[in-house]
Amino acid sequence: MSTPIVDEAAKVLAEPAAYTDEPRLHAALSELRANTPVSYVDVPGYKPFWAVTKHADVLAVERNSKMFSNWPRPVLMSAESDEQQAAVGIRTLIHMDDPQHRVVRAVAADWFGPKAMRAMDLRITDLAKRYVDRMRDAGGECDFVQQVAVNYPLYVIMSLLGVPESDFPRMLKLTQELLGSDDEEYQRSAVSQEEKVGALLDMFAFFNDLTAARRATPTEDLASTIANARIDGEPLGDIDTVSYYAIIATAGHDTTSGTISGGMRALAENPDQLARLQADMSLLPQATEEMIRWVTPVKAFMRTATADTTVRGVPIAEGDSLLLSYISANRDEEAFDDPFRFDVGREPNKHVAFGFGIHFCLGAALARLEVNRFFAELIPRLTSVELAGEPELIATTFVGGLKHLPIRYSLR
Repeated sequence: MSTPIVDEAAKVLAEPAAYTDEPRLHAALSELRANTPVSYVDVPGYKPFWAVTKHADVLAVERNSKMFSNWPRPVLMSAESDEQQAAVGIRTLIHMDDPQHRVVRAVAADWFGPKAMRAMDLRITDLAKRYVDRMRDAGGECDFVQQVAVNYPLYVIMSLLGVPESDFPRMLKLTQELLGSDDEEYQRSAVSQEEKVGALLDMFAFFNDLTAARRATPTEDLASTIANARIDGEPLGDIDTVSYYAIIATAGHDTTSGTISGGMRALAENPDQLARLQADMSLLPQATEEMIRWVTPVKAFMRTATADTTVRGVPIAEGDSLLLSYISANRDEEAFDDPFRFDVGREPNKHVAFGFGIHFCLGAALARLEVNRFFAELIPRLTSVELAGEPELIATTFVGGLKHLPIRYSLR
């Protein structure tokens, strides 16, 4: 293999704090797309990887799931966290390749299909109204993330799983600690690396108890489906079962809350687009997709080459890791007209926020429904909105978005 191409700009992808500074992050990613779209990254604390930043290349890697495996490194974490999670034995859907992935994914697939979405629509619409009413009751000013955006999708996904409402605050805290382990506000400790997996172990303990309860007394919820699933006549192993819960609980909550809060910020900062949407609510499906592209709550996924290959002519060795930067792909000038413009009528909008190929997000339809129904309730009632303070983003390299969004508004 030839000497790897290295661009210093790519180091931001292994810097959680860089995701809290969007101008700096996007400047670096724009430089990479223009000059070094496949760049080698070797920074202290992380195992080396190739940064893939162009939309077309992300799609090409996602399409070729035999050449580019999810196992054993689906997410960018520190080398120490890689080792600790391997020791725990985590095996979620994002760790699996076909044929195992296809079979395990099928366990919960019906819960996120068209029939299930039709059945949930009324419930989600009712919840959207409830949380817009809470905005009204807050008196015209709130931290939109903490008072609205994190609670609405949490209620949806926990209800789907069958988790009692009394446990919702606990699950919110655990998901924030788990996905916000690089953020000082959410992490349990800035000192002990071992404590960074504490939230994961606590979540596993919670879902172990839930599994036991649903196996003893099955009910009509997703938790019962997972707890009592059988593959080739055998029940899912304990680790696989709780891993399934964990990925649904976290992915089904934080990604959607990030999109809703980021969408709210985009409307506040682009009043012309808010007015356009208010004048023509038929644009809401396109606006939903644009919010998802704009936020890109899942910042990146990783793949591992199963043989020597190339990406955009760059040699990649067997065993090398690749980081697929979704946030970069969704601002690619070759894939989107004026990609740094928030456009509620953008069409086409071939974003990769949900991934592509066999690992396309299982809960994409649910996320779209939640975002759509929330803004369908809010937009006609919203007469004004503006920022009431500085938005704050989560430090992360995986899933993230706003953690605080102070807004001032008036509602009908």
